[in-house]
Amino acid sequence: MNILMINGTMRQESTYNIGKMLIDRIKKEEDMVIELFLPRDMPEFCRGCGMCIAKGEEKCPDYLIYMKRITRLIDDADLLVFTTPVFCFHASGQMKALLDHYGYRWMVHRPEGSMFKKQAVCISTAAGAGMKKALKDIKDSLAFWGVGRIFTYGIAVQNTSWEAVSEDIKVKIKEGLDKLASKIKLSPEEVQPSFKAKLMFYMGRMLQKRMQFNEADRVYWGEKGWLGKVRPWK
Repeated sequence: MNILMINGTMRQESTYNIGKMLIDRIKKEEDMVIELFLPRDMPEFCRGCGMCIAKGEEKCPDYLIYMKRITRLIDDADLLVFTTPVFCFHASGQMKALLDHYGYRWMVHRPEGSMFKKQAVCISTAAGAGMKKALKDIKDSLAFWGVGRIFTYGIAVQNTSWEAVSEDIKVKIKEGLDKLASKIKLSPEEVQPSFKAKLMFYMGRMLQKRMQFNEADRVYWGEKGWLGKVRPWK
């Protein structure tokens, strides 16, 4: 299994360590784990030019330098792990900047078919509160990408340093991660998209048949055969 970990900050404190703990519970000896850190691996903000949607993702100003590599890593991964500490009750700006670059992959435009057979975990921590909103920032994008199975884990660690987090909280984290790890399928072949993922696909399909937003979308859905009987999860 290929595992890609995308970290919403450069800091390696509570959120990062929890993500690593989860991966350690899941990975096998032969599995490959790749880590990305934001903003190092993707420092640019989306400019809102709309070129990725209207003309193709390779027309994005950041495609060649940053997005081509990141997109390849996402597509090659079987499990995606996103981590972000809470920034003012939301995901980090760096994480949001990355996700904004994938508007063209939302279900109403050109979703990547392999997403329906992927699993993803979103992890967030805070000293106090805000994990639910931070996780939703990421989960919303993954759902509209068509990711087959999405899990979330958020916890208040009551500190800004992982070393200073109390042992009681760390025990609670370990127990929570054990439960979460047991839900993740270790064989990619076993992954089937959730009802929600399929429902969102059919909603996107209906919009494409009725509205045809742009030529790039129309051609894409036609070439995939998704307007007919072909489905991305089969």
